[in-house]
Amino acid sequence: MSSQERVELHRHGPVWEVRLSRPDKLNAFDLAMFRALAEAGRELAGRPDARAVVLTASGRAFSAGLDLANFAAMRDGTQAEGLSDLTEARGRLVHDGQLVVWQWQQLAVPVIAAVSGVAYGAGLQLALGADIRVVAPGARLALREVNWGLVPDMGATVLLPPLVGPELAKELIWTGREVSGEEAVRIRLASRLSDDPAATALALAQAIAAQSPDAVRGAKRLINLGLDEGSAAGLAAERREIKALAGTPNQREAATAFFERRPPTFTDASPAQ
Repeated sequence: MSSQERVELHRHGPVWEVRLSRPDKLNAFDLAMFRALAEAGRELAGRPDARAVVLTASGRAFSAGLDLANFAAMRDGTQAEGLSDLTEARGRLVHDGQLVVWQWQQLAVPVIAAVSGVAYGAGLQLALGADIRVVAPGARLALREVNWGLVPDMGATVLLPPLVGPELAKELIWTGREVSGEEAVRIRLASRLSDDPAATALALAQAIAAQSPDAVRGAKRLINLGLDEGSAAGLAAERREIKALAGTPNQREAATAFFERRPPTFTDASPAQ
């Protein structure tokens, strides 16, 4: 399947919908999905007529995270093909996973994520890249990277703390626990609940698109300016951490235990860690 078939672009007047389109795999991320999202971001960045963007998904899940076929490589301590590539993104050096999330922060217009079903790992990190999140009450959100002996490496360590606070961000990342849509709004991981997140997000995007595009773009620039001061360093640190973890004995044990459906047995960290 080509990367173009992983993501659909739909235009609703001045609003563009970016729809994940791999419902048979719960919109799990494979290399083609990463490429398709990057292509969609480049397409929309070059469209002056775009006034707002909505991230949606086909089927019963926003995204179940990384495709397990990619994760299988973690048992051998190797990284999934292509995910460690470095790319220049508007002055920031990010790997492909960070790019497909951070590009929505860098897009000049507002981006709204509509989340139904599960948003695990890479799926939740994609939603974190949006400016606003609308979630279904029964949505299930979690950062699951710790289960693989890893840290989130698509920007969550930079994007999550300002939303929920550093203490709760640490809890969610350290435990990998699941958050319902209702809890997501309560802890400010999302801004509103809706039984039909896609329809609500599109209506909100249309309302924003009816405002002065210059004022809307200017407001996003100003707000992000205040938040971005430490983001470059944070993204770089995320890349260093994931590189240091991949292939270590504890990381291989975490991945192996997952596939063998058993509790992992870890070796204690050294004092230097």
